[in-house]
Amino acid sequence: MILVTLGTQKQKFYRLLEAVDNLKTDEEIIVQAGGSSDYKSDKMKIFDFISYDEMGKYIDEADLIITHGGTGSIIMPLQKGKKVIAAPRLEKYGEHINDHQKEIVNVFSDEKHILAFNDGDDLQKIYEKSKKFKPIPYKSNTKNFIKKLEEEIEK
Repeated sequence: MILVTLGTQKQKFYRLLEAVDNLKTDEEIIVQAGGSSDYKSDKMKIFDFISYDEMGKYIDEADLIITHGGTGSIIMPLQKGKKVIAAPRLEKYGEHINDHQKEIVNVFSDEKHILAFNDGDDLQKIYEKSKKFKPIPYKSNTKNFIKKLEEEIEK
């Protein structure tokens, strides 16, 4: 099963939905579309929103997560050891208010945690590559960050 997550932004992300809709695959495709909920497809099961617990279950069941470039949407599947393809929402298409997701996706991709689907890329080729992709496990640095922040506050 492929799980597609688009976050909760009000901006539509048809570019990613169309690319997923055009994938040549027999896998079931479940989509959490958020603000893109009016997209229609005969190939994908599309939900506006999925509860946190239900999202966790879908992630557990999925062989692949295709997501927008939101940090939470990338990290949650990585923490469960899942393969992720992330596509940054772009300002020039009205998908977000700026291009910060490009930086997020590039960092995770450069560190070999995920595969990036950037503007102009062929999602079918990235999907095929994902079948052999072995992501480097993601280790959160939150505890270390909080410790250093507390030390700074105490000074």
